[in-house]
Amino acid sequence: MQDLKFSVIQSELHWEDADANLASFEEKIWQLNGSTDVIVLPEMFTTGFTMAASKNAEFMNMRTFKWMKHMSEQTGALILGSYIVSVHDRYYNRLLWMEPNGNFRTYDKRHLFRMANEHKTYAPGESLLISTWKGWRICPLICYDLRFPVWSRNRWDAIAKRPSYDVAVYVANWPTARIEAWDTLLRARAIENLSYVIGVNRVGQDGNGIEYNGHSSVISPRGETIFTNEGAEMVHTLELSANSLQAFRDRFPAYLDADEFTVEYEHYEESDFGM
Repeated sequence: MQDLKFSVIQSELHWEDADANLASFEEKIWQLNGSTDVIVLPEMFTTGFTMAASKNAEFMNMRTFKWMKHMSEQTGALILGSYIVSVHDRYYNRLLWMEPNGNFRTYDKRHLFRMANEHKTYAPGESLLISTWKGWRICPLICYDLRFPVWSRNRWDAIAKRPSYDVAVYVANWPTARIEAWDTLLRARAIENLSYVIGVNRVGQDGNGIEYNGHSSVISPRGETIFTNEGAEMVHTLELSANSLQAFRDRFPAYLDADEFTVEYEHYEESDFGM
């Protein structure tokens, strides 16, 4: 593994206006200085966190899919972000993993935020996604998933003789009213899983009058906050150290004493991809 550059984009979102959001994020992506390996966008980055799924949903391989494919190809970076997708008359809060060559994977949000009736609008995902990019195993998750540690538990891979993933990425629309929980849980997930954790949130006010103040963060495997930003739009690139990760895991291999359990998930190596 070489060091990996992550670029996080913390932004206001135009309420239920995909065209405006795609134009805005395209401008922000071109603000990136130099090369990057991974670009992370917030949850429902084309609409904001809306329950108007029938109005805003897209079929796969349509506008947002094509936009992410184009942005990934142009930047040479893996792009992660979720949006509303319609599949066989069901709606999903779906994260798209898009690579520069057009290879992609998807993760459907498992834990739906019932306090906003998300569980009445969207279908839950059934499988965890762990995939490999430039030698790093990455586990992308969505917002409310952060509160459920069993789902994102980093297990020992007996075949590869390493933990299942190296970095967990949470894309979110996490409101200001509960931002202390966001900060605390990001650090907890890093500590218990001995992995880097990246959380990308939005800022501004949505169409329901809910305020968001960001706190997009990068957390070390020790639980230390490497980077965080409150309140403002920003585009920030940070390099994760492979040597630091491995050295800490070698000195403190707590995952070897973890309890046994089973969670259904999908793992993909880069060679597994195909359209």
